[in-house]
This record gives sequence, structure tokens and C-alpha cells, in this order.
Amino acid sequence: MDIENLVKRKNLKLTTARMEILEKLLHASRPLCYDELKNGISMDKATFYRNITKFEDKMIVNSFESNDKKRYFELNQPLHAHFICVICDKIECIKEPLDFNLKGYSIENIILKGKCKKCNQI
Repeated sequence: MDIENLVKRKNLKLTTARMEILEKLLHASRPLCYDELKNGISMDKATFYRNITKFEDKMIVNSFESNDKKRYFELNQPLHAHFICVICDKIECIKEPLDFNLKGYSIENIILKGKCKKCNQI
């Protein structure tokens, strides 16, 4: 994914702060919260959330709240489920296709909760 072109297509200016956030999300294997994203980026919390809000408005980034009451962010991608373990709070992107076709509804996010594979063996 070319971040520079993505931001330009959404009519946003590519600032250093925006580039840092998007680079971290691009290379993440799962959604990340602010505490995980703040390491290695040079901006204050207000700047971070101002940019994240802009990204969500422009549909560049999706977010959801987890069991730990933190907001998690990922680059906008085709609809997929997220699994949150109720024991260890681990978050995983579920890559297997799940059919949640509900007539008359528009689904934006699918959150599944339960015990992850590791916690299920305990």
C-alpha cells in the first residue's frame, strides 16, 4: 500500500505525524491501541487523536473498543472479524471468511469474544 497516494486521494496533507501513524498501522499484524502506537512516534496525544479522527472520517482507519476499554486502530480493509480473548485480552484478526449477511443491515464491524486457542487449553 502506498501511503502517500492514499492520503492524497483522500484530499489530506501528508504530514510527518500522519506518515508515522500510517506506517505503524501498515506494518502491524493486528489492530493497535494508542499505548502500542505511541512508541516510536514523535507527537503528543492530542495530535495523535486529531489525526486518527481525521483518518476515521476519511475512512482510512477503522477502530473498535476492546475489553480493556482501549480503542484499537487498523487501516481500513475488507470487512473481517476480530476475536478478543476474555481471559488474556489478546486481539486477533480472523482471516477465515465468516458469513454475516443480515438482510436490511449494513455491518461495519464484527467482534467475537471468547477464549483464544492458548487460553482454551488451560
